[in-house]
Amino acid sequence: MNIRPYDAARDLERCLAIWRAASEVGHPFLGREALDADADLVRDVYMPRAETYVAEEDGRVVGFVALLDAFVGGLFVDPAAHGRGVGAALVAHAARKQGLLEVEVYAQNAGARAFYTRVGFVETQRRDEDDQGRPHALVRMTRPAPG
Repeated sequence: MNIRPYDAARDLERCLAIWRAASEVGHPFLGREALDADADLVRDVYMPRAETYVAEEDGRVVGFVALLDAFVGGLFVDPAAHGRGVGAALVAHAARKQGLLEVEVYAQNAGARAFYTRVGFVETQRRDEDDQGRPHALVRMTRPAPG
């Protein structure tokens, strides 16, 4: 696996496809309309603002992490590549860059919460609504800087 800086011209469409596929698996409670609206935000707002790294296997992007300083704005892995260490490698790369990391995950996404716990994050707080004001609780988690 190779982790490299994101190149919008080369990687945007593949990252958006990964985001959508992974979101449909992890966030089915949001529904198609919300994911369609979120896709515009991801493409037009979040991706341009973030410091993003992609993970490649055999020259194909299989996941990405988007950082806003120490905040993991997004970590998405192609569902076909789940369970192969891609997400853990992206978290380790982000931690080497930033030290302490923070993330918010939907409380309903038990798989994501379990993943982040496995890679060293601990829950620090909760809130009742997501960034778009929808009634889906978010769990904030923190991972200390590598020792």
